[in-house]
Amino acid sequence: MTFRHLMLASAATGLFTLPSFAQTSAAPAAEDSETIIVTGTRRVDRTVADSPVPIDVIGSEALRSSGFTETNRVLNQLVPSFNFPQPSITDGTDVIRPATLRGLSPDQTLVLINGKRRHTTALLNINGSVGRGSAAVDINLIPSIAIERVEVLRDGAAAQYGSDAIAGVINFQLSRKREGGSISVTYGQYETTMDGTRDVTGIARDAGGNPILQPNSTGSASFFQLTDTGKDRKASDGKTTTITGNIGLPIGAEGFVNISAEYRDRGATNRTAADPRRYYGLAGTPLDPKELTLNRFTHRYGDAKTEDVLVFVNAGLPVGEALELYAFGSYGHRDGESAAFYRLPNETRTATVIYPDGFLPLITTKLKDYSITGGVKGDVGPVKMDFSLGYARNEFDFLIKNTANASLGPNSPRNLDSGGLRYDQFTANLDLSYNIEGTSFESLTIAGGLEYRREGYQLRAGEPDSYRNGGALVGAINPLYAGTATGNTGAAIGAQGFPGIQPRIAGQDVTQRRTRDSFSAYGELDVDIADWWTVQLAGRYEKYSDFGDTFNGKAATSINLIDGIKLRAALSTGFRAPSLQQQFFAAQATNNVGGVLLETVTLPVDSPVAIALGARPLKAEKSTSYSMGVVFTPLPSLSLTIDYYNIDINNRIVVTENLQATRDAAGNPTGSDPGASIARILNNAGFNSVNAARFFINGIDTVTKGFDAVATWRTEIGDSSTLRLTAGFNYNETEINGRRANPGPLAQVPGVVLFGRQESLRIESGQPRTKLNLSADFEREWLGVTLRANRYGRTLGAGADPFLDVNMSAKWLSDLEVRVEPVTGLQLAVGANNLFDVYPDRVPAGRGVDPVTGAARNYGATAYVTPYSSFSPFGFNGRFLYARATYRF
Repeated sequence: MTFRHLMLASAATGLFTLPSFAQTSAAPAAEDSETIIVTGTRRVDRTVADSPVPIDVIGSEALRSSGFTETNRVLNQLVPSFNFPQPSITDGTDVIRPATLRGLSPDQTLVLINGKRRHTTALLNINGSVGRGSAAVDINLIPSIAIERVEVLRDGAAAQYGSDAIAGVINFQLSRKREGGSISVTYGQYETTMDGTRDVTGIARDAGGNPILQPNSTGSASFFQLTDTGKDRKASDGKTTTITGNIGLPIGAEGFVNISAEYRDRGATNRTAADPRRYYGLAGTPLDPKELTLNRFTHRYGDAKTEDVLVFVNAGLPVGEALELYAFGSYGHRDGESAAFYRLPNETRTATVIYPDGFLPLITTKLKDYSITGGVKGDVGPVKMDFSLGYARNEFDFLIKNTANASLGPNSPRNLDSGGLRYDQFTANLDLSYNIEGTSFESLTIAGGLEYRREGYQLRAGEPDSYRNGGALVGAINPLYAGTATGNTGAAIGAQGFPGIQPRIAGQDVTQRRTRDSFSAYGELDVDIADWWTVQLAGRYEKYSDFGDTFNGKAATSINLIDGIKLRAALSTGFRAPSLQQQFFAAQATNNVGGVLLETVTLPVDSPVAIALGARPLKAEKSTSYSMGVVFTPLPSLSLTIDYYNIDINNRIVVTENLQATRDAAGNPTGSDPGASIARILNNAGFNSVNAARFFINGIDTVTKGFDAVATWRTEIGDSSTLRLTAGFNYNETEINGRRANPGPLAQVPGVVLFGRQESLRIESGQPRTKLNLSADFEREWLGVTLRANRYGRTLGAGADPFLDVNMSAKWLSDLEVRVEPVTGLQLAVGANNLFDVYPDRVPAGRGVDPVTGAARNYGATAYVTPYSSFSPFGFNGRFLYARATYRF
């Protein structure tokens, strides 16, 4: 921790003494302890201070005091147990990045809008990122301008809300303002120096003018030694313009319609390093002069270019004196563009007859998302009632540009439609609650309800040229290999960057629409037995058409020991239903491995190939969790909470490793290794053309434990100044404590690993074990200042073996914003996110020492062009400078 970071941390905490484990702006201010909450209870008068489980309330101003205008990035600054890595070169995940709570999977946190379940995206995160194998809610489709506040319930709540609420619940409450509004324009960009990534001037040469090879060269892989300027590379990119607006309009005497809109144009960032590989010719052949003048920053590694249009509407209209009609809806559109790895001209997959100097495939995506919910709520006699209907749909399409299907030869199109994904959800809810008067209790509320949900999922096939085999040979599309044995093998099949979705995979129609429905009923009891003792009980029965039924329960209590000290505890069971995306996503790609084309497929669990390997219908994940904590409020303006949690999850759903079959030229299994046994299984089932397969299984059990500590202090300085200090800490540890035995025929194959080291460590160590957030907010008449310091703990980017692991040490990031109001209604702000331009530790490249064998060994070639790990919990873009103008009317 440097002196400058220590000064920032001291500024946020120096005015009061707290333990070293205090929390962030996620906590409510002390004066907000009487704020009425709507998450985690059906009572209408439950407050933050009274809640028997931890709930953080984040106000709208905290969400907007940042240069980042994406809601996920802002929550990452405010909530210690919230993690939002920003991966790159992960296909659609570059554009829809998932976030996690308490280190669990993105799909194990339930997201609500106005208390109603928010739909997930159609995209399945299938590549090498945190949350691999999950389909989650895209929180960045919810613009901060539309949000009145966010309630984060840090406790299991499946018994109250159903599937997904294992880690907790995030409830976004939309603005209900019926008059006035605001418009805001924010502009920012990254101004940064890439730590440890040098600018280069060319290839180093010896006294005879010959290129110098790097020490890690083995002769077959020609890595040049590059000359650098002695200075780290600078970048000025990621230019982002965000325009937001909100207006409240009255309907009648008490009704309202509140409309919010956001337009965001975010430029791409690029944090790639110089590529020292040979681009032209093969090892041992004369050097092509173009190598000496080549721009070696050919890759794109960083944020995708995106353009968003988001609209939210929230409306309510009283009917009579007891009921209210309400409706809210959203529309989202996002165009994205990210990159795959650069295709070098001396690679067998590169069609140099089309791209003589190689090419960078661009994955452009189009997202369309809309939802509508309407209902009626209010008093029906002594009973409070809420009935609603909702529908939502998410579409995600891939158009690959600057690409080629090499197997089509020189006539391959350069732009290819690779297909898309569709997901929709219909829900119907009835919630009833009744406050029973005249009992011996301080208060007693009973609640119950019913829910019906129907989900649909479908794949859209790409155009035939995006996936079909045109029959061209490597030698025909890349003359470099003409006349060689490799040149006589088949060229790579499918659109490079993202092969098209095929209508049939392994003999199965994968584009058929899949649906399921579920019915649930719940009951809830909320009772203040005395003014010092609260008890909550809940139970929920849910039946799904695809995997069966489940019952879950919850009990929570809080006890006020003395004034200023309250104990609380909760025990619950939970579940997460396997998503349709996990059950039925399918993809096929042809990979050239050592000159051999391998058909690699991701299979639906009901695929005959997957069943032949042992796949079974997915079951729900089951959890048991408990928490206990203490709340200190020694002063009206000061609060401190500490909560311990333990979450056991059985039957977690994961995707298997690639199960590779090994065959000879005639298609017969070769050898006695696992690959030969897998080939026999596939051949016996009639699938001789499938070379490698993977599918989803209920593969592991995990235990997650940790604690949150939250502290807030608010004080008035003089007659016109306010200072609010918040601090927060999260410690989180996940361990795999059980693995399922290999299913079906694979149980007889020695050496087969369904869920290997890399994916295991991704779950156990791929997110920071500790996170500390500190902030200070000062307001005085026309002046406002926000100062934040966030510490992200050690993180591991796991490789296939220990040598390839990327250990990222703890880092401090600091943010500063200054606001002025020169005239009433107009606010101007300037600021910096990551003020001191901090980067994660550099990914090792070149040659190193194997920690197991002690032998010298080479790191992979991609380590040169991806200098920072995608597992960094704060990304790897550097300093972001911005200015904002807001006018309120």
